[in-house]
Amino acid sequence: MLQIQTFTFNPFAENTYLVWDTESLETAIIDPGCSDYEEDIELLKFIERKNLRPTLLLNTHCHIDHVLGNAMIQEKFNLKLQAHELENSVLQWSEQASLLYQIPYSKSPDIEKYLGEENTIPIGNYELSILHTPGHSPGSICFVSPNKDWVIAGDVLFRESIGRTDLPGGDFPSLENSILKKMYSLPDSCIVYSGHGPSTSIGHEKKYNAFVKG
Repeated sequence: MLQIQTFTFNPFAENTYLVWDTESLETAIIDPGCSDYEEDIELLKFIERKNLRPTLLLNTHCHIDHVLGNAMIQEKFNLKLQAHELENSVLQWSEQASLLYQIPYSKSPDIEKYLGEENTIPIGNYELSILHTPGHSPGSICFVSPNKDWVIAGDVLFRESIGRTDLPGGDFPSLENSILKKMYSLPDSCIVYSGHGPSTSIGHEKKYNAFVKG
C-alpha cells in the first residue's frame, strides 16, 4: 500500500509530503519546503528512521515556499527535479521571491523532467496519475492515488478556500475551471492533501467552498 506523511515547514507553513510504497519503500518527496537546518534534519531523520528509499523529487508547482528544500534533496539523494514545463518561469522567479520575503534560499536545481497528464508517477508497485490544474500557477499539477482515494493538490484547493491568483502566472478563471472540471471530477470521498492547512475532501469542498461552487 501507499502511505503518506505530512511535514509543515518554513514561514509560510507549507505542507511537504512523503509518499512511499510500504513494500519496496520507494519514496516520492513532494514539495520539500524545508528552509533551515532543523527542518532538513526533521525530514531526513524520518526518512532514515523508516528506512525509506527516495526515488523521486516532485513539485506540484514552483513557488518559493514549495522549492526551498529542492537543492538539499537533490544533493542528498541525487534526484532529478520533476515538474510541469510551464513552471520554468515560476522557478526562475524564486530567487527574487526569496529576496522579497527575506528567506534564505539555496537555488533549486532546474526541472530535468517535465510532467503532464500523459505521464504517471511510479512509486514501487503503484502509479500516481497527474492532473494539470493551472490558475494558482500556470503549471500546477496534482498527484492522484491509483484508486482516486486521495490527491496531493498543491495550492489549487484548500479546506473551504482556494489558491491565491494574484501572484505572477495566477488567473482566477483558470483556477475555477481547474477545480470544477478536474478536481471536482474526483470522487466525493477523495481526501485532498493541500499545500497549506488541514486536509479536506472533494465532497466537503463541493458543499462548503464559497469560492468555487460545485
